[in-house]
Amino acid sequence: MLYIFMGPSCTGKSTAVKKIKDIVDAEVFAGKDYLRMAKGEHDAWQMFFDKLRAAASDTNDHIVYLITDKAELERVADIEKAHKIRFTAPLETIKERFSQRMNGRMPGPVEKMLEKQSADWEGIEGELTVDTSRDEDLKRLIELFETL
Repeated sequence: MLYIFMGPSCTGKSTAVKKIKDIVDAEVFAGKDYLRMAKGEHDAWQMFFDKLRAAASDTNDHIVYLITDKAELERVADIEKAHKIRFTAPLETIKERFSQRMNGRMPGPVEKMLEKQSADWEGIEGELTVDTSRDEDLKRLIELFETL
C-alpha cells in the first residue's frame, strides 16, 4: 500500500512515520530520496514512480512517501489507490517546532518560508487530515495502521 503523508514542514509527518514503523514494516521516502535510484534525475524519478505505483496496488508492500513540497504532490496525483493523508498544525505550532530545530532561533527568511509553505497547503485535502497539535488526530492515524 502506498501512503502519501503530505503537508508543510514541522506538521508531524516524520514523527508519525516513526510511530507507524513500530506497527507495520514500511519503506519510507522523503522529498527527493528517489535521486539515489539512478544517476540521472529523470531515470531516478521514473524508477521511483514505478515503485510507488506498484506499492499502491500491493497490500503486502507498504511505502510511506513524505511530501513537503506541493509540486511533488502533483507528480504523484494520478497514482490510483494511493492513500493521501494531509498533515497540518497551527502556524504558531509549526514555527515553534521549527525554531527548536534551529536551537531556538528563527531567522526572518525561515519564518517567511514557513508562512508561505503553510499558505500553499491551504485547501489541499486528503482522505484523512491529521492536525498533530491534537492528540486524538494522531491516535486516529495510529489506529488506522493497527488495523492493517
